[in-house]
Amino acid sequence: KTNPDDPNDHHNGWVFANKTSGKVLKNTAGFGGPFPASYPQNDEDPIYNAKSVREVYEKVNDKDGKYTVPILFDKKSQTIVSNESSEIIQMLNSQFDEYATSPDIDLEPEDLRDAMQSVDSWIYPNLNNGVYRCGFAKTQEAYNAAIDELTAAFDRVEHILSKQRFIAGDQFTLSDIRLFATLLRFDEVYVVYFKTNTRSVANSPVLLNYCRSIYQMPGVADTVDMHQIKEHYFCSHPDLNKFSIVPRGPDFEGMLKERHNRDGLGLGIKRLKSSVSDEEKEKSSLTSECEDSVSSVEK
Repeated sequence: KTNPDDPNDHHNGWVFANKTSGKVLKNTAGFGGPFPASYPQNDEDPIYNAKSVREVYEKVNDKDGKYTVPILFDKKSQTIVSNESSEIIQMLNSQFDEYATSPDIDLEPEDLRDAMQSVDSWIYPNLNNGVYRCGFAKTQEAYNAAIDELTAAFDRVEHILSKQRFIAGDQFTLSDIRLFATLLRFDEVYVVYFKTNTRSVANSPVLLNYCRSIYQMPGVADTVDMHQIKEHYFCSHPDLNKFSIVPRGPDFEGMLKERHNRDGLGLGIKRLKSSVSDEEKEKSSLTSECEDSVSSVEK
């Protein structure tokens, strides 16, 4: 409970790590676990020392909507800038260059924006959100419609990626980030928990190698914690999983560590932002070509 002092407040939601409490937790129905109050890699709230995400919202007088994550928080103005992931990744791509370690990399290049908008327009409702439509369907009719659309979208993604390296073309973009986040969880969580078992990433050489290529990009694997991903999903909804049993799964992350075969489907050049000079763009392009040539030789 996010407000345990009020017996009439039944809201349950995200809580921050508490490294000193020593408590063990169960799910909201009182079953499952015991779950630790903190994982070693999790930190407490550094701003308000809040115990729950709800508390962060209430600290900035946002009490009207759902208390959801992710949150992009402005410490200077003490406000939540956005809680919509698609908006946040766009902001991180373009509005924080002065703080970025690679400010010239553009994951939303102007010449691919139409293609990105096109794929996003059907991947989001049918795949990103489609898994939830399957999992939380209240009738067989609703589930049947959702799973049909999800299956068609999965096959369409597979077909596109059999012909080009990334979902919007020859470059890794924000659209790939959105797609990867769903495919990463697909076999370990959604196939079991949300009944999306008409398809499997592990059974698709195209999509498995696509996921491998992204997972093996510098820094990406560090953002993946399959243990916490699974504990969150399987332990958050007692109406779907009363005793919070976490299936062992196929070790999908282990599969992602194996060599991929995507190099032959395009260079995947990191396109630079328009503020960079033509000379620098040419230099970056040549560097990327050389790196891919070396990769091909090593293979």
